[in-house]
Amino acid sequence: MNTTELRPGIYAVGVVDWNVRSFHGYTTDRGATYNAYLIIDEKIALIDTVKEPFAQELLERIREIVDPEKIDYLISNHVEMDHSGAIPAVMAKATHAVIVTSAPSGYNGLKLHYGDSYEYMPVKAGDILSLGRHTLQFVPTPMLHWPDNMVTYCPEEKILFSNDAFGQHYSSSRRYDDEVDMAEVMAEAEKYYANILMPYGMQMKKTIPVIEGLDISLIAPSHGVMWRSHIGDIVNAYKHFSDDTPDHKAVVVFDSMWHSTEKMARAVLEGFAMKGVPVKLYDLKVDHISDIMTDVLKAEYVVVGSPTINNQMLPTVASFLCYMKGLAPKNKKAFAFGSYGWGGQSAGLVNDGLEACKFQIVMEPVKVQYIPSEAFLKELSEKVAALD
Repeated sequence: MNTTELRPGIYAVGVVDWNVRSFHGYTTDRGATYNAYLIIDEKIALIDTVKEPFAQELLERIREIVDPEKIDYLISNHVEMDHSGAIPAVMAKATHAVIVTSAPSGYNGLKLHYGDSYEYMPVKAGDILSLGRHTLQFVPTPMLHWPDNMVTYCPEEKILFSNDAFGQHYSSSRRYDDEVDMAEVMAEAEKYYANILMPYGMQMKKTIPVIEGLDISLIAPSHGVMWRSHIGDIVNAYKHFSDDTPDHKAVVVFDSMWHSTEKMARAVLEGFAMKGVPVKLYDLKVDHISDIMTDVLKAEYVVVGSPTINNQMLPTVASFLCYMKGLAPKNKKAFAFGSYGWGGQSAGLVNDGLEACKFQIVMEPVKVQYIPSEAFLKELSEKVAALD
């Protein structure tokens, strides 16, 4: 990849990770990017770095523009190592550079990761750094999605370096939203939000008005393409994602051993269809939990089923419930179902997992021994169709 000049003297110098397929346990089928940005002015600033394995590629890209030794400031918007991993390699070249990071979490986090041998400049809300013709303003965004997160705004160029906000795990040789398939990008933006930012919807709702108060012509995130033609679309999407009001749709998630629980899942699906509720069916043997969570994000109903094995639910279902609890989706209606041979504990355990997610349980756990009859399945569909 070549460097891209975003504005006179401002460059994208990050890297594309074409082959990564997992990030924090969620699938990245379209790869990822680790974006970094270089500003050439009276003082030279590098905004964020990249994952450590790509450090030399980052430095080579910087050398196309300027000797890395001339960097005056390294702006660390986020301590996490896909953003900060190349800090040691950069600082080994830019030996007089000052690391600018949020106070106190960024400062403390970077010291714990990389030691205290560097010169740090902790910043807080409202602090401004002058580079000459350009200034950088710092806006803390704590818990989006770590305590240290912040975004950096350049008012002269109307660029928001938005860090993890508005990002997508999406690899492309193109850099801007209007150069790629918007359906793909928006799908990846939603998946990114669902699997990384969903637990922090309250913080996002507080942050969006601050961002809307800035005059922005370009959003430059840390992952994926930059937003220049669809800024309103992605901001409105984030408003929708962070709104606790669900859409009128259902998600049915299950695993099955000998198809009995699968038959129940399909009966539940049929019940929602009879009710006129858009519904999706996910089989945990073939569907990844991170793809499922993209639909759970705005679903009104989340229904989960498992057969009983060794007095427990299937491990795939337990994993899904654990993952979902951590992401803390809000305002869901739910119930559990499952088949069994003799013990019959799984439906109750799944119900406990749904309660632990603080979902509203709208039906007692439904279970059947061995193979459900057609009459049983018909009754189950009708019960689902009758839900409020």
